[in-house]
Amino acid sequence: MLLLLLLASAFLLVPGSGAGRIIGGREAKPHSRPYMAYLSIGNKSDSPHCGGFLLRPDAVLSAAHCVAGKTKVNITVTLGAHNISKKEPSQQAFHIGHWVIHPSYSGDTFENDIVLLKLKPRAKLTKQVSCIPLPSHNKHVEPGAMCTVAGWGWTSMTQDKTSVLMEVDLKVQSKEVCETTLKRNYLQQSMICAGDEDNKKATYRGDSGGPLVCNGKARGIVSYGLKYNIFPKVFTRVSYFEPWIREELRKFALQDLPDSPSSD
Repeated sequence: MLLLLLLASAFLLVPGSGAGRIIGGREAKPHSRPYMAYLSIGNKSDSPHCGGFLLRPDAVLSAAHCVAGKTKVNITVTLGAHNISKKEPSQQAFHIGHWVIHPSYSGDTFENDIVLLKLKPRAKLTKQVSCIPLPSHNKHVEPGAMCTVAGWGWTSMTQDKTSVLMEVDLKVQSKEVCETTLKRNYLQQSMICAGDEDNKKATYRGDSGGPLVCNGKARGIVSYGLKYNIFPKVFTRVSYFEPWIREELRKFALQDLPDSPSSD
């Protein structure tokens, strides 16, 4: 009976939210990923945090589970950071008053795990702060492709921490590997799974919301993984949601027109 309980618990889904860092990676060259965003959720220094990435000067994309249900909490987005524990001259901080979670997001299965956060005022684009392009609608990255993920999450499963941006290379896995490991929780159309078969490299808690970057484009958003296994990790497939993203960005732009009602 105990064995059955342990086996069942191994397949519980857990997001990479809260805290979390890259496992088995390396420190990123400072400001080599100028699209990276750090989301602080709460008022305390040890508040939960997530990653994200800049799409436009007025919009950051992240994972819905990072902010879902947090209507009365302060959310701050910091751009231009490398060492998040310092006040670097390159940093730009924004208090977020408006965000849009995908209407079909599920906190149980992590389906449609995507959110757009509005920056107001708009970010100032610099060498340390710039946007990353989106892939075309339903343009799939092929299994076997090597992609990179970055974040400020835990560097081990025992909560080792670092203040600097870390990065790691992960291989996109086949549909068969993903479905065999994740069972019904993996939806190929709207998800990507990637990882290191040797279980030495992975995203982990706190890396949620960061981008899976392949060939210079944001292909995925760090979403979830199995509770006791770092392989594979699941990412929201950005290309599937490209029409929804474009429509919400259009609404963001309309909100900034003179005499337009604001939902902030």
